[in-house]
Amino acid sequence: MGLRLQSDQIQVDLDEKSAVDTTGFSKANSDRLVQNPTYKVHLNLIYSSSLPIGPPGPQRHTERFKIPAYKRVDIGFSKDFADPESPCILPQEVFKQASQAVLEFNGTGLSILEISHRTPEFEAVVDETIQLVKELLNVPEGYSVVLLQGGASLQFSMVPMNLLAENQTAAYLNTGVWATKALKEAKLFGNVNVVASSKEDNFTFIPKDFDIPKDSAYFHYTSNNTIYGTELMTVPETNVPVVCDMSSDIFSRVIDVSQFGLIYAGAQKNMGPAGLTLAIVKDDLLGKVDRQIPSMLDYKVQIEGGSMYNTPPVFSIYVAMLNLRWLKSKGGVAEIEKENIAKAEALYREIDRNPLFKGTCKVEDRSRMNVCFVMENPELEKPFLKFAEDRGIIGIKGHRSVGGFRASMYNALPITSVHVLIEAMQEFAEKHR
Repeated sequence: MGLRLQSDQIQVDLDEKSAVDTTGFSKANSDRLVQNPTYKVHLNLIYSSSLPIGPPGPQRHTERFKIPAYKRVDIGFSKDFADPESPCILPQEVFKQASQAVLEFNGTGLSILEISHRTPEFEAVVDETIQLVKELLNVPEGYSVVLLQGGASLQFSMVPMNLLAENQTAAYLNTGVWATKALKEAKLFGNVNVVASSKEDNFTFIPKDFDIPKDSAYFHYTSNNTIYGTELMTVPETNVPVVCDMSSDIFSRVIDVSQFGLIYAGAQKNMGPAGLTLAIVKDDLLGKVDRQIPSMLDYKVQIEGGSMYNTPPVFSIYVAMLNLRWLKSKGGVAEIEKENIAKAEALYREIDRNPLFKGTCKVEDRSRMNVCFVMENPELEKPFLKFAEDRGIIGIKGHRSVGGFRASMYNALPITSVHVLIEAMQEFAEKHR
């Protein structure tokens, strides 16, 4: 039999040999694919007249094929640092469970990609995901956890739309690109007071001495700045509601949710795959703004709809649930924080010790999630990047506004990855003494 499934990036021939053409994969990705013995599964195909794989018109057909199973090579994966602009690294067990659900979800006979979000099975997934968030972050009474879409970028508008009246002023701390975008959107809905900024110094530090006006509608800050490698781990003292973008460090360290009025986060760093957004909202903050808010952008509507006011990102929520289960099995946020501290301390120690490298931000503001560093001699940066890639270390090129390197060490990255990078730095230094 010779069916061909084809996309812009990969084409798959399903025949007696179960051949897979990895054209379109990067060499690194191709090298990390290992073929296991084939196994039989039900594969649901939708025939379309635009695809040369069957009769014209939409027609569902169930066929048994032998499909090769693929997984990442453990040793290669252990060297893979996450690109901060891309989805997070996920644990291998989460991949395995998610891949099984793609074939069949929870004994339903359907893929997780096919199941209705109104089924009891998926409603249970949403309920468990929300409960895991509450449990892992110790969310107190009086707060609602809601699963949204649109990423943190939509929250830049949704926050002021729900919390900032036209005659009010919101206080913003500007510590990077994402904070800049957030305050830009807020200006569309009310007045914005930038209480402090490190822009003039290319965001190499987090301002400390600033005042938050007592009449502010809220105070907004970004806790971790992926591009510049800074992180604010203490909540500024204020009597006004605190709103925090925790997209890149939520679930990486213990926080006191009661210190915040609203926390939001794109899921794609430590929680799960892209497509899901998390918000934790103090209930008594809502309903105070005298403006008409579109239903999709109204926190109250989304909360009352049980995170399913419209069709939610089913697969993203399911994988997030699996990932939060994994985090719980590791001992929760407190235990993963210990691992994150160990990873960051080891790499920063090498950066400070090694004469070829130096950090890019103030020591007291260094991020645990995104370690940014450069070479003392910029001419060695490209050779070191090539040197690292030859050793299977990928995803460490720095953002263009900072240069150098950026090692993103989200929760599922094992400390062995950090040791591999450190060894490469030491070996490179020996060659260039």
